[in-house]
This record gives sequence, structure tokens and C-alpha cells, in this order.
Amino acid sequence: MFDGFRNGWGLAMAGKNPWGSPGKGNGGDSGDGDGSGDGPGGGDTPSGGNSDGPRNPWLPGGGSGGKKPGSKPGGRRSASIEDIFKNRGPEGPRRAGGGGGGGFRVPERPGGGSWLPIILGGIAALWLILSSAHLIQPGEQAVVKTLGSYSRTLDSGLQLTAPWPIETVDIEDVERVRAVSIPEGSNEKLILTGDQNLVDLSYIVRWRINDLRDFKFQLAEPEETVNEVAEAAMRASVAEKTLDETFTGQGRAEIELAVRERMQATLNGYRAGIQVVGVQIEKADPPESVVDAFRDVSVAEQNADQARNQARGYAQQTLARAEGEAEAFDKVYEQYRLAPGVTRQRLYYETMERVLSQTDKTIIETEGVTPYLPLPEIRRRATAQPPQITVEANSSRQGGQ
Repeated sequence: MFDGFRNGWGLAMAGKNPWGSPGKGNGGDSGDGDGSGDGPGGGDTPSGGNSDGPRNPWLPGGGSGGKKPGSKPGGRRSASIEDIFKNRGPEGPRRAGGGGGGGFRVPERPGGGSWLPIILGGIAALWLILSSAHLIQPGEQAVVKTLGSYSRTLDSGLQLTAPWPIETVDIEDVERVRAVSIPEGSNEKLILTGDQNLVDLSYIVRWRINDLRDFKFQLAEPEETVNEVAEAAMRASVAEKTLDETFTGQGRAEIELAVRERMQATLNGYRAGIQVVGVQIEKADPPESVVDAFRDVSVAEQNADQARNQARGYAQQTLARAEGEAEAFDKVYEQYRLAPGVTRQRLYYETMERVLSQTDKTIIETEGVTPYLPLPEIRRRATAQPPQITVEANSSRQGGQ
């Protein structure tokens, strides 16, 4: 249908009449055909002369195409309206892909109608369904924009909107916890501490979306904003601690809590629609260029701590011993106040027992017994030779006798 209409339109635009011109034959542009007559049709008679062009239905001899008797049969005839809209030329149906611009034809329905409206209707219905129905999974939300402006927020489930491009839908998972590692990879991140030292810190920030509208429309690059806010909060928090505190577990916990609070306050001020779930410090080491010196310092500090602990232990033991002796002396003094003589004699015996127990000599002050008897020495010699007893007379006694 379209090919026939195109052919007819082409002839009309070219200035050619499919029925011929009233004053010209179809055999030439000046109406002189085979003859030189000046009459209408450009031939010998008004019937169109000897021309083989399309016949004029308004001239005599229309049944024979306006030709003289004896002309060749099967000549070219003009296209009719039906031929144009039925894709038929003067010589019959045109073949697809052949001369004259033939092309694809939509097959007809059994009733004679065209399938084109049904196909177009199906495409339109599919477009409406696909662009209007949205299945939002649990934990997800969607932002609806009407002609580019925010309209509403949709929760999970099957939701309906106006077709695209009137309304567009952007779906995000608001329950998923996102994590960002600072710095990325094995890069070094040096941060200045409160005692003017440098520490190499690497940490992870975990966050999630708590307001999808603010997340989509308040920040141009939300993830980049989270990175920058986290770095600023970490530098401010580490600047409040010393180098030694950043290496300890308690100091790290305090830094993590301070960074989280600072980040949340800053993001709330931006109306970013982001909730900071947690901050975790993965590594806190001295800079790589001075790590050996820091290790030596750490070893020296450990040795100093060990020596201090040993000194504290010795001091505690000495103090406990002194306290015990003082308490014992107080008890003895109480007894001495009650019986001074007895207490003095007892102290003498205890002292002599304690002193003489460490010597190898034995002194006996009894009549008829040698005052000095080296019993330990005798026991040592008994295993090597027979015992020999040496009796020493007391000079004072001998003089008396």
C-alpha cells in the first residue's frame, strides 16, 4: 500500500499526469508524437496520434487507449487509483524488491483488515505495563520523579506510576550496609597526633541510607562526601590523642567513638540522609620510614616497664616483712612490760639458739663435762678414722685444785 502511494506521489511531484496532458501527447514534451499535428494529443487526430503513452480517458477511443487501429497491443497504460493503493502498477502486481520501489507488505487478517493497528496497540500496551508497574524488593525504596522533579517515595511491593517519560523511578537498597576503606589498598595515610607525632592509620567506615529523598537530592556525590567527612573527623579525633594512646586498645575505642559522632553530626548538618553504622581502625602503626626506631623505643619501654614491676614487687615484699617484724616486736614489748626478767631471759635464749645453730662448735657449761666439745667435727672424722677425744682442762679449775 505504501509503495503504491509512494509511486503515485512521485509521479505527481514530477509534474506528470498519469492520464496525459490535454494539449500534449505522451510521446514527446512538445506534443509532436509521431506526427507533427498541432491538435490535442499531439497526433493526427484528437485520439492521441501514434503515441504509446497513457491514454486519456476523456478522449474518444478510450477502450483502445486512444490509439489508431492497428497499433501494437499490450502497450503501456496509465495507473489508476486502485492500482496505486493496491500496490499494482500498469503492468500488474509489483514484486517485493523489484523495480519501482517494491517492499515488505504487512499480511492481511482473515477478515481482510490490517494487522498494523493490532501490532501498534500491543506495543503501546507493553510499553505502558513495563514503564508503569514496578516491583520493589523488601528492604528497598524508590524515588519517583515527575518530569524531573521529586514527586514521592515508594516502599517495597508492587507499585504503579505514570508511564515513562512522564514519571521515572529510581530504586535503592536502603537496608544494605555499605563499607568504605580509607585509604584504599595498601596506601599510607599519615595523621598528626596531639604530641606532634605521625601515625599511619587505616580504618573502615560503615554506613547506610536512612532518608532516600535527602540522599538523592541533597548531595551531588554522596559516597565521596562520606569519604571526605570521615577523613576530616579522623584527623580531628587523632589530634586529641597522643601517639601512645593511638596504639592502645582503649585509645582506639575512644577515637572510633569520637569519629562516629563527628561524622553523624556533620552529615546531619548536610541533610545527607546517611546513618553512620560504625568506624573500625584496622591499623595504627608508625610511619614506614621510622618503624625500626619506633620498634627500638617500644622494646626499651617494655624493658623499663619490666624493671619497674620488679622494683615494685621487691618494695612490696620488704614492706610486708618490715610490717610483720614491727607487729611481732609490738607483741613482745607487751609481754616485756608484764614480765621484764622472764622476757629478757627468753630473748637471750632465742638469740643464742639462732646464732649458735649456724656454728660447728658446742659449748657446755656443766660440771664434770668438757666445756668445748666439737661434735660436728667429730662426726665428720668418724667416717675416716677412729674417734679421738681430746680433753682440755680448764685452767681456772686446775689452778683451784
